[in-house]
Amino acid sequence: MGKSMAKSIATGKAKKSSSADQRAGTTINIGIGEKDRQAIASGLSRLLADTYTLYLTTHNFHWNVTGPMFNTLHAMFMTQYTELWGAVDPIAERIRSLGSPAPGSYAQFVELASIKDAPIKPPKAMEMVRILVDGHEAVARTARSIFPLADAASDEPTADLLTQRLTVHEQTAWMLRSLLEE
Repeated sequence: MGKSMAKSIATGKAKKSSSADQRAGTTINIGIGEKDRQAIASGLSRLLADTYTLYLTTHNFHWNVTGPMFNTLHAMFMTQYTELWGAVDPIAERIRSLGSPAPGSYAQFVELASIKDAPIKPPKAMEMVRILVDGHEAVARTARSIFPLADAASDEPTADLLTQRLTVHEQTAWMLRSLLEE
């Protein structure tokens, strides 16, 4: 830490970058400007909404799958919704780390998500698989759309998170697609 910054902190006179950068009386100075942080957080909010919506759909399908592939799909969907559930917290916490509030209501998720909610009437098993393929591909597209923002801002933690999510969604879509082949 530089002498002037240490002196400012010690005297309680930390230099203020802008009123927009202030959160609860503190300044965010992580090396990413306010505009970039807001743009990345906005993209991550869409990713969070997509992930949560896909989680709910997958869990719904786990409960409601029927047919000759019941055991296989029931177990597969549980693995998938568990992974999705584990993904929402790191996405939300990255949004918070960037200084923005994380969306957390159904109304916000409906507004932000690029994927539809689960059908009211549970579809047949293979239609569930098709819906989940589409969902994972959509979440991958959302994650990929944020990557240029994170890259341009040298936001390595977000880029790492996006890379991890892309790997999961692309691989899951491939595995689900393989079930649809005749």
